[in-house]
Amino acid sequence: MAGHTDNAIVIDAPYELVWSMTNDIPSWPRLFSEYSEATVLSEKDGTVVFRLALHPDEKGTVWSWVSARTPDEATGTVRSQRVETGPFKYMWIFWEYLPTERGVRMRWVQDFEMKPEAPVDDAAMRQRLDRNTAVQMRLIKEKVEAAARSGRRA
Repeated sequence: MAGHTDNAIVIDAPYELVWSMTNDIPSWPRLFSEYSEATVLSEKDGTVVFRLALHPDEKGTVWSWVSARTPDEATGTVRSQRVETGPFKYMWIFWEYLPTERGVRMRWVQDFEMKPEAPVDDAAMRQRLDRNTAVQMRLIKEKVEAAARSGRRA
């Protein structure tokens, strides 16, 4: 069995600002509340390989992993996958940016499968991802819209 999530939010800000802020990986600890670290490891042929680390959990464990991310500004899409999969058999993420009358519709599609020994199954991870994605998208929306109001440019 596999898991799938599909979430979107409209951000009332210029497309260029939404794109630049959400694709600036080193700034992610300030953009997302869940990340304590985002370190670019390499960049080659348009693909960025980077390490993300979460804030310590209730047991003090810091979870981290390496992902590869390929943004394509011409199509307004980003394709990403975990290189270090951890509890996942695989994790693929697709981001899409669509201009609308009310701003930019930012969409995240996540396709994954958990390993049999993972602490949660696909259904539980889907629920966790859907819950957390909504929180992170609202936070990003607030921060990008605040930057747009303050006159920040891409």
